[in-house]
Amino acid sequence: MERHSRIADFETFWPFYVSQHLRPGTRALHFAGTTLALVLIGTAVATARPVLYGWAMFSGYFFAWIGHFFIEKNRPATFQYPLWSLAADFKMYALMWRGRMEAEVEKLTAFSRAPAS
Repeated sequence: MERHSRIADFETFWPFYVSQHLRPGTRALHFAGTTLALVLIGTAVATARPVLYGWAMFSGYFFAWIGHFFIEKNRPATFQYPLWSLAADFKMYALMWRGRMEAEVEKLTAFSRAPAS
């Protein structure tokens, strides 16, 4: 059985993360789950209802995992890299808000498809 080495830094992790989110539907579900999670966290703070923090966590993972298992058909990076995945989720979310995530996917997939010289 081949053993893969762990990714050592976020700069290396980010292209891997993007490679696991190539389909727009997967990214859209991440966006929906993150948005709902942020709304629930804001509501929890505003209303002092801590149970909403649990629902926030559930919604974020639920939407993302639906995308991975049924659209992307891969294993969520969260299982192996939980903290970097969370950071990458927010980076992707910010890029999506600015309309730049598709360009990021194109840039990183074009680089990985480039012939070696």
